[in-house]
Amino acid sequence: MNDLTDMPTAPFQEGENPGERIFHVHLVSDSTGETLDATVGAALVQFEGVRVQKHSWPLIRSAMQMERLMEDIREDPGLVMYTLVNPKIRQALEEGCQAANLPVLSILDPVINLLGTYFGVQASHSVGKQHMMDANYFRRIDALHYTMAHDDGQMTEELFEADIVLVGVSRSSKTPTSIYLANKGYKTANVPFVPVVPMPEELDHLKDTFVIGLTTSPDRLVAIRTNRLRSLHKDDDGCYTDEEHIKTEIAACRRYCSERGWPVLDVTRRSIEESAAAIIHKYHAWLEARREGSA
Repeated sequence: MNDLTDMPTAPFQEGENPGERIFHVHLVSDSTGETLDATVGAALVQFEGVRVQKHSWPLIRSAMQMERLMEDIREDPGLVMYTLVNPKIRQALEEGCQAANLPVLSILDPVINLLGTYFGVQASHSVGKQHMMDANYFRRIDALHYTMAHDDGQMTEELFEADIVLVGVSRSSKTPTSIYLANKGYKTANVPFVPVVPMPEELDHLKDTFVIGLTTSPDRLVAIRTNRLRSLHKDDDGCYTDEEHIKTEIAACRRYCSERGWPVLDVTRRSIEESAAAIIHKYHAWLEARREGSA
């Protein structure tokens, strides 16, 4: 059933409107199911207008669980994707889907098989190994705790503990970028730049912390701030969304960072993921330069 060309499709019923149909997708895993959910979720965004109901079935590790699961799947028949290690459980799912004429696919098999061939090593087939609570897991948790406690200029006396500090004007994506970086294991603090408010003195005394400024285009900032005020049902004070005032803010922030030798990243056309990737790249380049300088 892993040959995609032989998979049964889901035909429309007579008189059925394709836009009204709900397609059921069952995600079966012997672990948390996060890998499967993320992979399928990334693929589903490519199908706009298709209504999909995902059914997640994590921690399926016994024949009895699989038997009950097949009953549930048959109630809402649809595409079945899985990440299962135990060969007996895999076989039970494959046979159950075949009997019900449902398409089924192991999403990791092609990747694992290719890697095994390339490495010349057989896979261990360990359940949930990617979710083991190793040192990296605890480093990420520690980074998240630090980042949440040091959001939006809080506790600036502890900025020296950060790996990365973001400086930027209001609504320049500092907080979501900080959280994304923390999920990658980087302790990240962010400090808002407000021209009429003195910046924390601690910023000028950071020696072992990477600081980077975030900026964006004035028109984008006007739109974001305007939508922000509307969502809060607040009126503008005359400056927050004024384009000329925003241009002055952005220029002042750039000048502040430039005077201290900090790089500045324009996030105008970048997603949070793209901004974080660029910051991480600059951070490691900064670390490398420091190592070479101390050699």
